[in-house]
Amino acid sequence: MSHMMSIEQAAAKLAEVVGMLKPGDEIVLTDHDQPIARILPSDRRGVRRKPGNCKGMLIIRQEDDEHLKHFSEYMP
Repeated sequence: MSHMMSIEQAAAKLAEVVGMLKPGDEIVLTDHDQPIARILPSDRRGVRRKPGNCKGMLIIRQEDDEHLKHFSEYMP
């Protein structure tokens, strides 16, 4: 569902505005009745980050070691 409000209204109660967002919602911010921005809920809302979350997401091609030279001091 889409809600419209002026940027002044949103600024006055930003925590409340962000707190009311649900999946699929959006808030369109306006300035002088012209849309200028949208606020959307995050897909990762409430998901805690921890070490190793992205393990396996990076693929390094064996035949392309050129870019690894820049990281040699960090690699075992």
